[in-house]
Amino acid sequence: MRLKAFSLFLLFGLMGMNALAQFRISGYITSQETGQPMEGVEIYDNKAGKSFITNKDGYFEIKNLPSGTYVFYIFELGFEVINRPVVVEDEDVELRIGMEKLNREMSEVAVIDQREQIFAIKRMREVEGTSIYAGKKNEVIDLDQMVVNTSANNARQIYGQIAGLNIFESNDAGLQLNIGGRGLDPNRSSNFNIRQNGYDISADVLGYPESYYTPTAEGLEEIQVIRGAASLQYGTQFGGLVNFRMKKPARDKNIELVSRQATGSNALFTSFNSLSGTTGKLGYYSFFNYKRGDGFRPNSDFESQNLYFYTDYQLGENTTLSGDFTYLYYLAQQPGGLTDAQFYRDPTVSNRTRNWFEVNWKLASLKLEHRFSYKTRLSVMAFGLDASRKSVGFRTNRVSQQDDLDAPRDLILGDFNNWGTEIRFLNRYTIGSKNSVFLVGAKYYDSENASVQGPGSASSRADFSLADSQFPDYPNQSDFTFPNQNVAFFGENIFYLKDNLSITPGFRFEYIKTQSIGTFKRVNFDLAGNPIQNQTFEDNRKFERSFVLLGAGLSYLPNTNTEFYGNFSQNYRSVTFNDIRIVNPTFQVDSDITDESGFTTDFGLRGQLGSAISYDIGGFGLMYDNRIGEVLRAETRVNAEGEQEETGRVVRFRGNIGRAFMYGIESLIETNMLPLMGNNRKDLKFSLFLNTALTQSEYLDSEIPGVEGNDVEFVPLINLKTGVTFGYKNLLASLQYTYVSSQYTDASNARQNPRDNQSGIRGEIPAYDVLDVSASYSWKNFSLESGINNVLDDWYFTRRATGYPGPGIIPSPPRTFYVTLQLRIGN
Repeated sequence: MRLKAFSLFLLFGLMGMNALAQFRISGYITSQETGQPMEGVEIYDNKAGKSFITNKDGYFEIKNLPSGTYVFYIFELGFEVINRPVVVEDEDVELRIGMEKLNREMSEVAVIDQREQIFAIKRMREVEGTSIYAGKKNEVIDLDQMVVNTSANNARQIYGQIAGLNIFESNDAGLQLNIGGRGLDPNRSSNFNIRQNGYDISADVLGYPESYYTPTAEGLEEIQVIRGAASLQYGTQFGGLVNFRMKKPARDKNIELVSRQATGSNALFTSFNSLSGTTGKLGYYSFFNYKRGDGFRPNSDFESQNLYFYTDYQLGENTTLSGDFTYLYYLAQQPGGLTDAQFYRDPTVSNRTRNWFEVNWKLASLKLEHRFSYKTRLSVMAFGLDASRKSVGFRTNRVSQQDDLDAPRDLILGDFNNWGTEIRFLNRYTIGSKNSVFLVGAKYYDSENASVQGPGSASSRADFSLADSQFPDYPNQSDFTFPNQNVAFFGENIFYLKDNLSITPGFRFEYIKTQSIGTFKRVNFDLAGNPIQNQTFEDNRKFERSFVLLGAGLSYLPNTNTEFYGNFSQNYRSVTFNDIRIVNPTFQVDSDITDESGFTTDFGLRGQLGSAISYDIGGFGLMYDNRIGEVLRAETRVNAEGEQEETGRVVRFRGNIGRAFMYGIESLIETNMLPLMGNNRKDLKFSLFLNTALTQSEYLDSEIPGVEGNDVEFVPLINLKTGVTFGYKNLLASLQYTYVSSQYTDASNARQNPRDNQSGIRGEIPAYDVLDVSASYSWKNFSLESGINNVLDDWYFTRRATGYPGPGIIPSPPRTFYVTLQLRIGN
């Protein structure tokens, strides 16, 4: 298994660089025991973020280097790692290095630990490829270092060491990811910029930034999470960036097969099968993932198929062309939500037998990467999406109301077609004797979405055909297209004031044009429920805006293992026309709803204490102007005379609630206990982690009565996750405990009412805690994984849905188990 992301800190910085002179480091690597040349040895320069590989003669060459001191890490499986400082002083350097075999017996797990991270969470380097991360709060989830339920994409475990994340939990084996944090609504992760291999994968980044597709964890190499300061490079979202980096081709094999078969509670079955390898200059990686299950409630079965293919080709020594294609289809029956009274009486019930949800997602990308020299890189990416989401069912704000099986269902059809291209250019240069790194980029994004809402059939099947001819007076009808266009220019520059002190200012210029073109119906009824008026209205809108976002980051390293960091970045989130035009019986949308703006700031201390402790402790502040939220108020409508009148119902009102501020402390401490105990045995593993977020929030002002001074919704005061991982040789086990304190779900701070037997939509989410346990064992080409989620079998919920998959309370799964068997073969 070849190292793909080897996160080491350089012992020496690059010093005394001369911008005019360029030199070369070359050499031969041989086996110290036999004297024979060694092919395929990796020479890794952490500062440059680049690996170099020896050829069949054991020869390597690194060109276009200025004078200075470099530190290389040289490694090959089964041999001792070599740490070699090299000084370049006005002439080329040639090396001859002999590698010594390991002189101790090590288990498979110990060998992996020799090559990879000790800790499950890594940090991004200051510069990686054509991206800058200096001074930004970031975490990288290394899935190979975790013992968790990847077969079912258990987000509570996978993201357990990302501080402050708030997670909506469902029962669909991880088909959808719902994460938020710092007061951001977790619904379909719509407040993050969600990417796969660096490109957008949500329905529409601006007009409908909801993620209906989530990559399976079994096909991931790592998950990169960068907080709000990512807005300058990746887009304007307040949450920041979540980038799923898929696995890459096996570089040392022509073909490798990995087959994982899993079964679990509630008829869960998953099958993951991948092929990977490299032939000459061509590499490939592909998988097919199948999932099905029944859920723990009636009417909650699901089935999905997910295909992924990636290939890359080495056009030249410094040029690579790569592309990928993703296909996902899933169909899920939805049991609907519950009222508070129903949940506390029996959370396993369902009174919705006709609610269905279907997703069809196709993604593709093509990327060209070129390295002009050690200092200069270019990447050009094109990507596109062709997708749809369809939902049909009975939904009402009277959640306890039984479904009229002879009545039409509410049908919503969404089609998403978008494409974009992003160009990035990165250059390392010097100002006097000081290093600098310059990044500039541009993005063009074009989308045309369509949304149709109307009556669905009265069938109980997954029938997504429109039945408007049968039910012409159905009240919720609309037909819209949403052409959106976005042009962005961005840039950042690292200025090294000293070798260990840098400042990184940046900017992002955005031009956004969003449109809605279409019609909607308004049907009025008399007191007996008979239609008395059926009108069709055109609603064509065009909204153009352009603006500049600014930000800066600061990084200070008093030593190679400690960093003080801080950043400030402006944020922006455009209002989604798709949300506005969907008629939802559980809430009313303000016709004057508009975009949100604000800023994010992070500061903290992170680093490592030897091989024993990894930590990141810091604070944050998030200012949210024109925050979109919901409050309870009387429903209004336009009568026949064109005047506003109250309907007599109380609904959730969605609009710009006011200015909100969230702030708090987030910390992650991960401890490798063995060095602290004076034990250096490589066949043992014993580590602990503590992930804590303490968050406060307040609406600073609002024009809506009763909101100013309230807590912001989706902000638990305490968000705690802690766990332990231990193992002997190839047997590993982990235990994780989660505690989340209570949180409000609307700006009016409506509290929970356990006797509510009507809606289940209003109220808080009570505090909850969950315990999970997982284990794995490896033997030769086989591995066995198993675990129990929600060991204590507690009943709780994390979500009050206002629409699908509700409305109402969505109970979280009770105790479940899983077993996964893996086979890996290759040559």
